[in-house]
Amino acid sequence: MAGEGDPGLAGLMVLVRGAGEMASGVAHRLASSGLRVILTEIPRPLAVRRAVSFCEAVYEGNKTVEGLTARLIAEPTQAGEVWAEGRLPLLLDLELSCREGLRPAVIVDATLAKTDTGLRRGMAPLTMALGPGYRAPEMVDLVIETNRGHNLGRLIYNGQAAENTGVPGDIGGYTHQRVLRAPCPGVFTAERQLGDMVEAGQLVGRVEKQDVRASIGGLLRGLIRSGTRVQYALKLGDVDPRGKREYLTTISDKARAIGGSVLEGIMARFNRREE
Repeated sequence: MAGEGDPGLAGLMVLVRGAGEMASGVAHRLASSGLRVILTEIPRPLAVRRAVSFCEAVYEGNKTVEGLTARLIAEPTQAGEVWAEGRLPLLLDLELSCREGLRPAVIVDATLAKTDTGLRRGMAPLTMALGPGYRAPEMVDLVIETNRGHNLGRLIYNGQAAENTGVPGDIGGYTHQRVLRAPCPGVFTAERQLGDMVEAGQLVGRVEKQDVRASIGGLLRGLIRSGTRVQYALKLGDVDPRGKREYLTTISDKARAIGGSVLEGIMARFNRREE
């Protein structure tokens, strides 16, 4: 039986913290299921798969991913008009100060920071965190596994997600080889564009005066914004050896699966009937 004040699924508001690739996949799936989703971000978000990240709205005002558009707003009070337009409101507020006024039924920490960023049970009727850094039920109500493999998307009500392996997922037989990383700290300058085809050894950009070259050939599926200041070894981009252009602008299998798990967790909490 649902607790007092539970709204059911109709019109339920979900606050998604973060608007990068995984957060955007989650937000898209929830919004497509009829939930009211609002995203929060930092003033200068850093996304690699920018073509499928709603956080690009911070720079451009609007960002469309698979037919759904996020719109940057200045105040939480603007959220209603954005929902009425069939869009997702995005607010610069990663500290979640807006929650007191909005009173969301669900808060999802989808930053994948891999550390405790301060979300706690009681901040909303349902609190969820993606990946490592949180433990249920001591810190949040629910944790969702984000590591690829047999347990991807598993709902964890008692325990924590597996630690980050540091090894990128296997695509076309490549793992770490497909990832571009900063050779030194400094400002990244792109020499290629997101969506370009590159060959092994080809120059993609520079950090200060040091070259960043592709290790394998394929499609530049991810690339951070040129002019971004980076730290040593930060992920700058990724090369998809499959070379399929449609993968550039579509939500990944992992993000879609995690989005489905978040939806399952919400339904399990709010879609219970009176016994």
